[in-house]
Amino acid sequence: TLGGLSTEEIARAFLVPASTMAQRIVRAKAKIRAARIPYQVPLDDALTERLEAVMVVVYLVFNEGYAASFGDRLVRHELCDQAIRLGRMLVELLPSRAESKGLLALMLLHDARRETRLDGAGDIVLLEDQDRARWDRAQIDEGAKLVEAALHEGGRPPGPYTLQAAIAAVHTQAPTAAVTDWAQIAALYDVLARVHPTPVVELNRAVAVAMSAGFERGLALVDELDHGGELDSYHLLPVARAELLRRLGRHTEAAESYRRALELVSNDAERRYLERRLREVAS
Repeated sequence: TLGGLSTEEIARAFLVPASTMAQRIVRAKAKIRAARIPYQVPLDDALTERLEAVMVVVYLVFNEGYAASFGDRLVRHELCDQAIRLGRMLVELLPSRAESKGLLALMLLHDARRETRLDGAGDIVLLEDQDRARWDRAQIDEGAKLVEAALHEGGRPPGPYTLQAAIAAVHTQAPTAAVTDWAQIAALYDVLARVHPTPVVELNRAVAVAMSAGFERGLALVDELDHGGELDSYHLLPVARAELLRRLGRHTEAAESYRRALELVSNDAERRYLERRLREVAS
């Protein structure tokens, strides 16, 4: 395990087979042994590289808590709490590092919605349907201040955690889903895609474009990613495609994408949500 996560959970986060991730972990441990890398605080010249690796692990733990890869629970609060605790430690130990503030802000802003993300039966409640009056305003205020600090400190362009936190802040600032500033979110994703170009970032950007510039335009971007093949095992790509097709009234195609997502999903709460959506478009 790493940070309390199984090899399968880590592999899913990196969009690789579990066997591939197991081999990577074995090689990394062998490298540490062979190089006799000591367990100690690194010197200043190595601190930035080490900090980046630590932040990756902390955010990996948070993400698995926020949306569990497997099992009957979508949210694992103990992992979210652990990651936020570690994020606070990073900010306290390295107060001049803007990205550590960005990471903590990102986790706080997402976690502020924890009480509204599931209904009484444990089923998913979409962001647009959540009761915003129940969001944790103290965490949102703390996260917003950290975002502002991260954006204006460090003397360099904002990093990926700070940009993602800024996007989360835009969502939390909207009093209702209908007035969400999707144009600003899309613009932030444009910057994030340049700073941190990954297929998952491009997928999220496509959704923001769909919400700000039209579902057809967003769907074209999703289809382009689909044809690229890098997200073949990522269930949220067919989910995004299905949702856009549903909003466009193309229910037969949406049903096909929901079925494809169901073949890839491994969390029970997400599976129930997709089955419900499939029934809606198939009826």
